[in-house]
Amino acid sequence: RGSCQDILLSSAPPGPQFPFTGVDDRESWPSVFYNRTCQCTGNFMGFNCGNCKFGFGGPDCTERRLLVRRNIFDLSVPEKDKFLAYLTLAKHTTSPDYVIPTGTYSQMNNGSSPMFNDINVYDLFVWTHYYVSRDALLGGSEIWRD
Repeated sequence: RGSCQDILLSSAPPGPQFPFTGVDDRESWPSVFYNRTCQCTGNFMGFNCGNCKFGFGGPDCTERRLLVRRNIFDLSVPEKDKFLAYLTLAKHTTSPDYVIPTGTYSQMNNGSSPMFNDINVYDLFVWTHYYVSRDALLGGSEIWRD
């Protein structure tokens, strides 16, 4: 389904849109937290290539599945109740596969003192969106909002 290999980072210098270096743990993502990853083949995905890509299913991930994201305002009352029940379930289900860092790379002494916590499925989704879209923290009181 795939193979694990070292992460290859670009050696190109950062562009002028990012004039700071060594201050944001997203700068060389994902090498700040790990240095190997799985590269999945075919329709497989996930940290261990054990899941199907979105839109595919079946034992070999070859069955195409049409997924339609519906407008919540178009759902019936039972469908809304089911949706809310799944959100509640996600809030009370610890992710079996992922943890989140609770400190920066420098706070973890360059990785030698790991700081990670378990997280529920819903909060992992929220945290991932926050982490990738937050302002760059430059240390001190400086924040780079671009």
